[in-house]
Amino acid sequence: MTNPAKEYELFTQSVYKQLSNYQYIGITKVHHNIKLKGRSGCKHQIDVYWEYEKDGVNHRVAIECKNYNKRVSKEKVCAFQGVLADLGDVEGIMVTKVGFQKGAKEYAKEYGISLKELRQPRVGETIIGAIEFHTHAEIRHRYFLIDEEWANEHHYDIAGYKKRLDMFCFDYDQKWINETHLPLQTSDDIIRNAKGDYIISLDSLELQIPKNPTKDFPYIFKFDNAFVTTPWGPVKILEVKYDYEIDEQRKIINIDAEGFVKAILKDAISGKTDYIPRY
Repeated sequence: MTNPAKEYELFTQSVYKQLSNYQYIGITKVHHNIKLKGRSGCKHQIDVYWEYEKDGVNHRVAIECKNYNKRVSKEKVCAFQGVLADLGDVEGIMVTKVGFQKGAKEYAKEYGISLKELRQPRVGETIIGAIEFHTHAEIRHRYFLIDEEWANEHHYDIAGYKKRLDMFCFDYDQKWINETHLPLQTSDDIIRNAKGDYIISLDSLELQIPKNPTKDFPYIFKFDNAFVTTPWGPVKILEVKYDYEIDEQRKIINIDAEGFVKAILKDAISGKTDYIPRY
């Protein structure tokens, strides 16, 4: 028989294990269901214990998981604050799938407790952009050839991504299902190697191609060991392709990254949202 509370705790543990991949922190411990002794001598059960080092400072964090179908109340945050006060030098994070009541947010903000909404992405929640085509639009496109072997190893569903691209096409014309090069939203302009070292900027590539259509389109730049950074993490690419289109129709294509995203991690107070990639 499944235990939803335990499954959510293990899901939270796996997410926080991944944070070092793109937040440049050194994780030393991410344990599930441990007990910590407080100054009172009492032992407190901790759903997920996260210990990491950043900028030379070691952080000890207790994560309280609430697998609720309603917003977490102030009373639950107050109880967690009591545990943190007894532990003394441990920071606190409370995670839940639905959210927090107003009083819970106010109390947590006063006492420095971080509140997070953590869940698997809902349908349509990972739409990260849109491509719009207008009548007689002359558009230069940039597409990427994703390394399929790397994608398979990291559980990135390229076929599913193509289906979602087609699903959000204006007339569902299955434009993407057989395409090799796909649109990706990049977080910055840089192509890097596996170590994170600079290779070239996308702007530099564009300077090498003409502004108007020529017989040489499409332009394809090939790479070995190259990655672009997306909102859901680094993606390994083999080629960057630039193409030119003169379109007499109006189309809107929403880009959904659901196949690349494992979890949505949202700060309940600031609203800042992180997309946790599938690894």
